[in-house]
Amino acid sequence: MSTDVTADVTTGASAGTGTGAEAGAPGATPGARTATPHPTAPAAQGDRTPAAPAGHAARELASQPECWLRAAELAPSYRDVLPAQGERVALTGCGTSYYMAKAAAALRERAGLGETDAFPASEFPVGRHYDRVVALTRSGTTTEVLDLLTRLRGTTRTTAVVGDPATPVADLADELAVLDFADEVSVVQTRFATTALTLLRAHLDLFPEWVVEDARTALAEPVPAGLVDCGQFTFLGRGWTCGLAEEAALKMREASLSWAEAYPAMEYRHGPISVTTKGSATVLLGQAPYGLEDQVRGTGARWAHITLDPVAGLVVVQRLALAVAAARGLDPDAPRHLTRSVILEEEA
Repeated sequence: MSTDVTADVTTGASAGTGTGAEAGAPGATPGARTATPHPTAPAAQGDRTPAAPAGHAARELASQPECWLRAAELAPSYRDVLPAQGERVALTGCGTSYYMAKAAAALRERAGLGETDAFPASEFPVGRHYDRVVALTRSGTTTEVLDLLTRLRGTTRTTAVVGDPATPVADLADELAVLDFADEVSVVQTRFATTALTLLRAHLDLFPEWVVEDARTALAEPVPAGLVDCGQFTFLGRGWTCGLAEEAALKMREASLSWAEAYPAMEYRHGPISVTTKGSATVLLGQAPYGLEDQVRGTGARWAHITLDPVAGLVVVQRLALAVAAARGLDPDAPRHLTRSVILEEEA
């Protein structure tokens, strides 16, 4: 992965090609393992922002490659509780879990494995027929998820992918896929979210072995100082990586209080590019639309195309969020106005 983003270089080292629907699809990872600097970029000078403090978020973030390996190994044991080929499925969650649900839903449907939707738990169309609903919930206590599972009981088969099984979700979901080894102390999610997505990718046979090496690359390379200095961030995705782009923006907002937005890459030129200017950054996860890089550079903004596997690219953004937080004197383990789980009081 090239690190001289201060000179507006493309960042990333691709790792092979995807399997199944990933290869050649929007959001797919390109094939060559190379880091491609901008032709006019000078050599890296080692100007790097100091590492973020090693708090809970930093430690949990760093454990993702091992968590992904465990999830991939577990996937066959959960075959009967995860969506079968041909089932009409909806995935759901809140916040980060919803964005992982969006990514997984797009992957599954694009692979031809069955119609697959994704909804925030609070906006789920309960009257619509599905063969199975899969809820992603780290805590197992989120009010909107529990309310939805209660409403679906006896009508729709449900599975919860959960970090802590000793929680109310165990009594409401028909079946569980437990990822307790990826549970977190942090308020800001990192490893549980990507591990849940890894479980689903492995179940769909869309998790190539090189993805773990890409994650290790994402953790090993320095965070480019040029992005840390930016005041506004726009994240772009295509296909299944649109959900990852939304999660990337959420991480920047949660951990570093950054102005961050996310869009499908082809929609970016239909209005959102108007806020892009000098001092802002546009970061792409997945396949780059023709001509977009030149348009972004023309605004004076920084351009970063992370060409690792897109979920490994999300790890780069997680590290960026912590680095920006450190540069601003913020503690990502104590994000403003946030709690680890949203538990709402019942209406009077």
